[in-house]
Amino acid sequence: MASVLPQTNQETEALPDAWDYKGRPSFKSSSGGWASAAMILGVEAVERLTTLGIAVNLVTYLTGTMHLGNAMAANNVTNFLGTSFMLCLLGGFLADTFLGRYLTIGIFTTVQAMGITILTISTTIPSLRPPKCAADSDSCIPATGKQLTVLYAALYLTALGTGGLKSSVSGFGSDQFDESDRSERKRMVEFFNWFFFFINVGSLGAVTVLVYIQDNIGRKWGYGICACAIVIGLVVFLSGTRRYRFKKLMGSPLTQIATVLVAAWRKRRLDVPSDSSLLFNGAAAEASSKKKKQQLPHSKEFRFLDKAAVKEAGSSTWRGNKWNLCTLTDVEEVKLVVRMLPTWATTIMFWTVYAQMTTFSVSQATTLDRHIGSFEIPAASLTVFFVGSILLTVPIYDRIITPLCRRFLGNPHGLTPLQRIAVGLVLSIIAMAAAALTEMRRLHVAEIHGATQGRVAAAVPMSVFWLIPQFLLVGAGEAFTYIGQLDFFLRECPKGMKTMSTGLFLSTLSLGFFVSSILVTVVHKVTGHEKPWLADNLNQGRLYDFYWLLMILSMFNLVIFLFCSTRYVYKEKRLADMGIELEDTDDLVCH
Repeated sequence: MASVLPQTNQETEALPDAWDYKGRPSFKSSSGGWASAAMILGVEAVERLTTLGIAVNLVTYLTGTMHLGNAMAANNVTNFLGTSFMLCLLGGFLADTFLGRYLTIGIFTTVQAMGITILTISTTIPSLRPPKCAADSDSCIPATGKQLTVLYAALYLTALGTGGLKSSVSGFGSDQFDESDRSERKRMVEFFNWFFFFINVGSLGAVTVLVYIQDNIGRKWGYGICACAIVIGLVVFLSGTRRYRFKKLMGSPLTQIATVLVAAWRKRRLDVPSDSSLLFNGAAAEASSKKKKQQLPHSKEFRFLDKAAVKEAGSSTWRGNKWNLCTLTDVEEVKLVVRMLPTWATTIMFWTVYAQMTTFSVSQATTLDRHIGSFEIPAASLTVFFVGSILLTVPIYDRIITPLCRRFLGNPHGLTPLQRIAVGLVLSIIAMAAAALTEMRRLHVAEIHGATQGRVAAAVPMSVFWLIPQFLLVGAGEAFTYIGQLDFFLRECPKGMKTMSTGLFLSTLSLGFFVSSILVTVVHKVTGHEKPWLADNLNQGRLYDFYWLLMILSMFNLVIFLFCSTRYVYKEKRLADMGIELEDTDDLVCH
């Protein structure tokens, strides 16, 4: 019956800022909405299923099948994940400047499917992996250069696809709803709730079903399912092309940052006038521009950047080269980004700790008793406690911590973003202490039962559930740190730089994985072969010392973070002190 009802003018009117796939105006009744968003949610679910399905169990494949050492295997996992997140910056730049979000998703999902297909083939063809270890041999034949080349090509094609896809999928989903319409804006909020739900559905599927299939049925079947899933997701996504709403390319905010830096450097020998009203404010240019910006007042920090807004003799008009003259608002927006950098830098260490959950913690699990009755838990499936901890922490925060903060701290929103991050950093320190103590006990049990000899780590008669505390603590820490970072970067960044700010946030994850790779390489080289911390046989190593090192570095990092955060003034308060009301910018982004 609903289909024969007459459409209202609101339903049939063309949207002012959206077009269909042919460049024609989009109409509310025939485009966007949940019909389009559901297809985009499917792509995100299979992306998370695929990426985690590879990453969480990759270290066991590299050590058990490709015969790489523990340190090298761990570095390969962290480099793979680090590259995936770092390429989000590239994907975001291409989407904002050249391709648009739709093409970016389509192209990079295809790239990801190619990478996973190659990975599946490499696990199927015997010549692309080394022979199995002989039962009576003390050494195994490691993977050859050719075999590793194929493997790395597969992994980094997958990483490229993941980065490009992740950079645009949530933004394109939000494009399917009209923010000027109250009902559609409400649906957009619901979309992000479902987006987070599908992220965790994909994660749980990866760490349970896929890991079990990889360990008990075969890698080729596990990776083959990933390849089929991403292809199906791509087909579903493309099938919605006629219904999608497309937005105009706005350009990358990286260009604005570059123009301010270049203009300031070019005029580095000029003096900044003491009267800020003499700086170019571009009021007329902003009034005639389609890109609306909130005018920001002049601040006294980072005075060097003010040189970008100094008007040279003979260049007093807006029509000059933007690489020579920037508006004061552009300069102040770049200053906002610069003020966030100390927080950005001091959150990297958390993700270095996080990286251990997919590398050495999984290696520890392979040596412990993983049986529940006759069923043996796959080592990588222990990360289900990690995911479960995240899902449990969020409602605990909403139902318990937020009301307590309202009552005792007078903050209606609970903890501030920086306070949330601080809690996450503290939890990561406790997690590394728990991991070190657990590893010391594991080695003690191994010595008592004579399990310290041989090429590979022998089974240790100790329950794998001793590792649960470190997974729970890091998982809870991620819930605080991830949401705190996302809230901080989106709240504090300039309006119009949301995509870049989210990329800045995701780069902390990337750099955290790369820092882990650097630390593992340095520690492995310094501790040598006589008493290595990160031995190929974990029962002969001193992994607990590596965990203690991470704890000490995390404590040092926390001190720096607290020093910077206590001196940070939020943008809203900074503007309020100057008598300026912050414009409403309730942009939502989830990754």
